[in-house]
Amino acid sequence: MSSKTIIKTRHRIISSDSRRMNGIRDESIDLVVTSPPYPMIHMWDRLFSSISPAAKNALENNDGNGAFEAMHLELDKVWFELHRVLKKGSFACVNIGDAVRTIGDGFKLYPNHSRIISSFRTIGFDCLPVIIWKKQTNAPNKFMGSGMMPAGAYVTLEHEYILVFRKGTKRIFETNSEKSSRKRSSFFWEERNRWFSDIWDFKGVSQDFNIPDLRKRSAAYPLELALRLINMYSLYEETVLDPFLGTGTTMLASIACARNSIGFEIDETLLSLVSKQAVSFHALADELLSARISGHNDFVSSYTKSKGPIKYINGPHGFPVVTRQETGIQLHRIVDIINSDKSMVEVSYEPLGRLDDISGTDIF
Repeated sequence: MSSKTIIKTRHRIISSDSRRMNGIRDESIDLVVTSPPYPMIHMWDRLFSSISPAAKNALENNDGNGAFEAMHLELDKVWFELHRVLKKGSFACVNIGDAVRTIGDGFKLYPNHSRIISSFRTIGFDCLPVIIWKKQTNAPNKFMGSGMMPAGAYVTLEHEYILVFRKGTKRIFETNSEKSSRKRSSFFWEERNRWFSDIWDFKGVSQDFNIPDLRKRSAAYPLELALRLINMYSLYEETVLDPFLGTGTTMLASIACARNSIGFEIDETLLSLVSKQAVSFHALADELLSARISGHNDFVSSYTKSKGPIKYINGPHGFPVVTRQETGIQLHRIVDIINSDKSMVEVSYEPLGRLDDISGTDIF
């Protein structure tokens, strides 16, 4: 593909239950980035009870372990579908938190992350090193239970997990087209060092929706989380799937990263919100791209002062890069976002030219 070619992506919103992905072909998805409803978190009790009589019955009878397993049996149906639709060598990334809860007279932890790992391994996925997302918090209470008196206090949960799975063996890029796309989709050396760490430390998101009761039915992760995973595990114009679309964070990140996306969501109110956010995303996408470029420029300045000149030059944009693998990075900016109907968003992009003569952070 020519570096001057305008690329287009499509983002499909499916109002359906993701336990049956009948509209998705076998081995057609390149990456999954998602966060399911968390079993044993109060806000999701109604949802799980509505789809699982066993979960509803267990909750009503104070059977925490029974409810935990019944809820996960429903999620297992989605994980089976993911294994069907993912291409061989592709990744599934699942953001999940454990739950602590009192059921009846007993307080305990319900280990959602380990139950999901067990399920994915049983289905046939390979489990890769997990990422600990350390959620910054301003909560004044750092303990639960008996206060200052031993021995009945419990530590607080201030992190979540990003579980990483692969379907089959390592992906192989065989054709010239695949190799070219991989090179253009590469990330910066300093991004690699920050992203491929098993500890991520950034804030969650506060959701300020003007729709009554919506906050109680959504638990979005930060855009930064999805942006990293999509850049790490997919190429330009590949397709990212989110079986629990929610407020559309994965779709917005896919738009910013010039990937196609598909999202499942059964809540009609959330579906309307996703479409509105997508068509108004242009300005934020420009800010994200500008911040990425200025961040690299800042890194180059710091690196040069401490270690001397950088050896390689990126071909499309003209800025210095640390490794040969970065010389082919091609950045794109959004030209237009069109919401053709409530279930489809189409985005067009143009490649950026040389940036070595641009000063400041506002490149648009």
